Amino acid sequence: MVLAVAIGVSGAAYAQIAVPKYQSPVEAPAPHPLSVPTPAAITPNATVVEYPIVRVNDQIIDSSDYERAQQQLLEEAQRQNATPAEVALRQKDLLRDLIDTQLMLSRGKELDLGTSADAEVIRRLDDIRKQNKLDTMEDLEKAVRQSGISYEDFKSGIKNQIIQQEVVRDEVGRKLTLTAKQEQAYYDAHKKEFEQPESVRLSEILIPTPDSPTDAQVAQAQAKADEVMAKLKAGSKFEDMVKQYSGGPNASTDGDLGEYKRGALPKVLEDQTFALKTGEWTTPIRTRQGYVIEAVTDHKAAGVPPLSAVERDVQEAIYQEAIQPAMRAYLTDLREKAYIDIAPGFVDTGASARQTKEVFASSAPLPEKKKTEKKRIVAPPPPKPAAANAAVASPAGASPAGKTVNMEAGKKPKKVKREKIRFGQAPRNSLPEAPEETLTAGADQGAGAVSSALPAPGAAIASADEAANASSDSDPLAPKATTHGKTRYSDRAPTEAKVKAATKAAKVKQKIAATPTPMTTEEKATQQTQSSALGLNGDTATKKKPKKVKGAPKERIQAKPPAPPAPKPEATPIPPKSVRDNGEPVVAPPPDPSKLPPVTPATPQ
Repeated sequence: MVLAVAIGVSGAAYAQIAVPKYQSPVEAPAPHPLSVPTPAAITPNATVVEYPIVRVNDQIIDSSDYERAQQQLLEEAQRQNATPAEVALRQKDLLRDLIDTQLMLSRGKELDLGTSADAEVIRRLDDIRKQNKLDTMEDLEKAVRQSGISYEDFKSGIKNQIIQQEVVRDEVGRKLTLTAKQEQAYYDAHKKEFEQPESVRLSEILIPTPDSPTDAQVAQAQAKADEVMAKLKAGSKFEDMVKQYSGGPNASTDGDLGEYKRGALPKVLEDQTFALKTGEWTTPIRTRQGYVIEAVTDHKAAGVPPLSAVERDVQEAIYQEAIQPAMRAYLTDLREKAYIDIAPGFVDTGASARQTKEVFASSAPLPEKKKTEKKRIVAPPPPKPAAANAAVASPAGASPAGKTVNMEAGKKPKKVKREKIRFGQAPRNSLPEAPEETLTAGADQGAGAVSSALPAPGAAIASADEAANASSDSDPLAPKATTHGKTRYSDRAPTEAKVKAATKAAKVKQKIAATPTPMTTEEKATQQTQSSALGLNGDTATKKKPKKVKGAPKERIQAKPPAPPAPKPEATPIPPKSVRDNGEPVVAPPPDPSKLPPVTPATPQ
């Protein structure tokens, strides 16, 4: 059972071709359709003809689909004489039903139900053709087009309906469980609903007569009816008599007329049929169509039938009560897993609070980074010399890091190439040079001056070896004294015996680690069973060869004598042509004396 869904063609159109129906002279007020909100046109003075209302996954429900479903809803409401409140409720849930349909069709596509639905569509089209008594499928297509429906839409609507039914059956219906306890509880609570009046189900044998029969025709029909009645009393089956004698329109269906409640039949037929039990039949009854013999195939008494008689109806009622909430829960779950986008002005009454909607955002350029200028660190200018030392020339200074810095304002410091400093030598370029003093006239100058005794630049720094020798008063060639501290036993050098013992212990450990664990009794039995012969194609075990005897001659296949050839079968004598043609007996030929066995002479007594 599928929820009310709006499909391309109404369900009534599937069962039969639309035909003109009776129109009452007093027409009821037709319900007005809902006003569908229309978006504003992009082009000035233009009209929007069609636009999407809902996007469900990869499908679109546009305004024309919504209007078509609304028109079909109003037509169906008029046929069913629905109240305005019912029509308003259906219109309110119209968009929900359209979304439900698309969700189930999307699920059917995921389950690959389209192939099985195609075969079912052909079968249903053939049933519709038979119901409307059309000869070929081309006649059905012509009748559908004449009714104002596209044949492709007609078939598509049937296919969609089949897919929805299969989705509900597989995804919802098969998950519902029904127990005998639930059936009994529902039956006890709704006994009044199953109460029914007395009714009978009838089958008939009709011996027809003309509209204005003569006495002879009536007598002939009565005689035939009496003959049928006699055969029934003799033990003939009622169904066989229907096929042989009945001239009624239901002769192809064993004369079945359907079920009739008390008061629905004429007085003559009702008095005779309701007095019979199931399996009994009436005597021939004269009617305007001829003589009829009525058989009661089922007789139901008035009152509440037992549960066994209405079990199918109880199961259907319980299923209808359980399928609606289960179906709504299933569709809510599909909504939460699907992408649904609804245009402004429309409301989905079956929407879930946990539904999500994708948000599309355009790509924005990344913000530009502000450029920051790197500030260079300029060495501060050297302090100005005092007045006494104003004559000292200092054209360049040196930074603490070894970089020579130009002291002139507004100029970048010059980098000094890194100097390779050799071991035992002092750097010359990386260190600042001592300022040169300009002595005044009359100062200490000459060979005996104090300044002449000062070392040359760079010679004042001695090497590391010289400094060590200079600081020590002891003899550098004397052996240096070594201090022995406390040592642990483990730090002592191992002996040769200890090395051999450690090597041997390591090999033993390695051998133990490489040796597999012994097999248990169960594992040995399993291995023996698996390695034994399967015996599928005979005994596969190896056969023991016979023991060789010392000195025995060798047997070779080539040395064995060849077996004598088998004797040729004797030729069957062919009978003469006269015997083959005329079938004369075959005369056996006389025996060949050369092939007779030798005569054994009698032994004297």
